[in-house]
Amino acid sequence: MRLHRTLVFAVIDSLNLIFNEGRYADKVVEKVLKRDKRWGSRDRKFIAETIYEMVRWKRLYNEIAGTKEHYTNENLWKNFTVWAVLKGYKLPDWRQFEGTPARRIKGKFDELQNIRKFRESIPDWLDELGTREIGNNWDAEIRELNQPAKVILRVNTLKTNRQELKKLLLTDSIETEILKSHPNALVLTERKNVFLTEAFKKGMFEVQDASSQLVASFLEVEPGQRVVDTCAGAGGKTLHLAALMQNKGQIIALDIYGNKLKELKRRAKRGGAHNIETRTIESSKTIKKLYNSADRVLIDSPCSGLGVLKRNPDAKWKLQPEFIENIKKTQAEILENYAKMVKVGGKLAYATCSIFPSENELQVKMFLKNNTNFKLINENKVSPAKSGFDGFYMALIEKTEDRVEK
Repeated sequence: MRLHRTLVFAVIDSLNLIFNEGRYADKVVEKVLKRDKRWGSRDRKFIAETIYEMVRWKRLYNEIAGTKEHYTNENLWKNFTVWAVLKGYKLPDWRQFEGTPARRIKGKFDELQNIRKFRESIPDWLDELGTREIGNNWDAEIRELNQPAKVILRVNTLKTNRQELKKLLLTDSIETEILKSHPNALVLTERKNVFLTEAFKKGMFEVQDASSQLVASFLEVEPGQRVVDTCAGAGGKTLHLAALMQNKGQIIALDIYGNKLKELKRRAKRGGAHNIETRTIESSKTIKKLYNSADRVLIDSPCSGLGVLKRNPDAKWKLQPEFIENIKKTQAEILENYAKMVKVGGKLAYATCSIFPSENELQVKMFLKNNTNFKLINENKVSPAKSGFDGFYMALIEKTEDRVEK
């Protein structure tokens, strides 16, 4: 295996933006891949995968290189050298690789496999928190969360079915496998740019992880209902709800960010979802107007995002313990306030992409203790270690009666 100068320099430049300027890895990758039109699919794959690996294993490589987390240009090259040696590349005769201690790099790597925070390349505080939250399960979960995510498609049943989409993608040389445990999911056998396909332009699918695809169906929606998606964002789950409701009834998609709802409108138009109305949450009035009116309410709550580290490896380095403490307060407030939109006999789904009980079942337990007119119907904890997909939590809660104020 050979290293090509222009590709390696593209990686180093990207790492500088991520490590030193705080840019998001996915945005940096998206931009760098447009740098040279002559790059083929293999070149682009090398750049993208190498950047993500360098980000994912940042602490481990840094410890082996002895660069003390100072990401000067020289130190970025030292970290890259560690990656290249461990990957088995033959180092070219470049000045940046002069005097590379290949044997010491391999020896140090073996030595660090005995210390989880280095082996799994995570901050001390996160390792301690993971152990506190889920005990012995933390080892297996963080190991799986360090594996690259597969590309999963959700078939848009408003436009096609799984078999037809599978055939159509083959005409673009994109091979997929059916994911039997998920009724509308296809898994790419090899990572490719699916957004250039005719099938995507016609709205026949969305890219959505298998675990995320469980949330909309967990809410038990039916055609004709009034459904409120309270933290809709750009609408991955909203669009799934529309398909499950066969475009019948009403979905009110709420979010505090109007620009995300604009993206949702664009996606809904492409996907042929006509029963979605977007509303930006500008004040508490937006929520109050919907009190006691919804058959179903989805709270895809803001969270630590630790269940989706597979696809967002830089979150390990951006996340801070204070953020998690603050987000737990936000979760409790959202659950308390947004639950008021559910009418008697209606149901609410609380979901997060976290694997920590303090953001999940403990939030639900506290809510039910304070709201005795709701009862827990169902709960689903998706373990990355067991499923191979993102970590998710879902609770289905029913409103049994109006709240009697004391």
